[in-house]
Amino acid sequence: MTAVTGIAGLLFAAVPAVAVPDSPPGAPPGVCEGGVPTEPPLPGAALSAARVQGGFTFLEGPVWVADPGYLLVSDLGAATGAQQVQPSTIRRLAPPAPAETFVVASGSNGLALSPDGLQIVAATHDNRGVSAFRRSDGGRTVLATRFQGRAFNSPNDVTIRADGVVYFTDPNFQRGRRSDEMGGRTGVFRIVNGQVTLVDDTVRQPNGIALSPDGRTLYVGAYAENRIYAYAVEPDGSTGARTVFATVAGPDGVTVDCSGNLYWVSHSEGRVHVFSPSGATLGTIASGSEATNAAFGGADRRTLYITAGRTGDYAVYAIRLGIPGYPY
Repeated sequence: MTAVTGIAGLLFAAVPAVAVPDSPPGAPPGVCEGGVPTEPPLPGAALSAARVQGGFTFLEGPVWVADPGYLLVSDLGAATGAQQVQPSTIRRLAPPAPAETFVVASGSNGLALSPDGLQIVAATHDNRGVSAFRRSDGGRTVLATRFQGRAFNSPNDVTIRADGVVYFTDPNFQRGRRSDEMGGRTGVFRIVNGQVTLVDDTVRQPNGIALSPDGRTLYVGAYAENRIYAYAVEPDGSTGARTVFATVAGPDGVTVDCSGNLYWVSHSEGRVHVFSPSGATLGTIASGSEATNAAFGGADRRTLYITAGRTGDYAVYAIRLGIPGYPY
């Protein structure tokens, strides 16, 4: 189920996107088609999500698979072995049915869908890299494990452009006792056709990461700085100087709706902060304590799923909202 096929470029088929000089590829294919929604994103300023399914160890990286309709999550265990690396399993949820194992020993944290929808792209701390798991059989392909000959710390979250360009964060949360080959730095990286390039190695513990629907902005949460940064994105995937987009206590995972509003999880507060594309605060959504990540799902992609809880009793929470959004 988890055989590694070796270092490779993106083996999934990129979906063609029309790219003119001022228009880079944006949202995942088929997710935000049909114009910009006009509905309000939130029915109120202070909302609460309901617990849907629990009893997990430590959940991360929710991603919605529309066909046939289920949620995948990474379930991380306690660190083991001399190197103190956390094991991880990808689980498949379709409540009220019991959770099923999708990939054993995935070593994964954040998850995303490939543009063709056939693979799950994961930040995998077991190999200190980024991997892709086939939906058909769980087979694994390694996309990247090193930059300029040095191992990453422990990749955490990932997002993908419609043309297959991958962006990921590399804090050191799951590095364990393995050697620091990044010289004390944590950073943000990009993979284009199998080549890794640096976006920014001055972000302290970068965590959640997302692209705007128009593909022009990359957002990164700096967990150790309580800040969210925004980077301008060029059609070739390169990025410009960063600006401070917002402040959040312990920013963890993030998702985006089709109007470009951001749903940023605060691990410290156990809630989701919702921001407009201009950075204005729209409201909050309370969930379980120590929330980690969020994703839109359901038949119309208007259900926000949130992973949160205490170690040993993590759960998925859900709330219906007004605008459809990204599946990761």
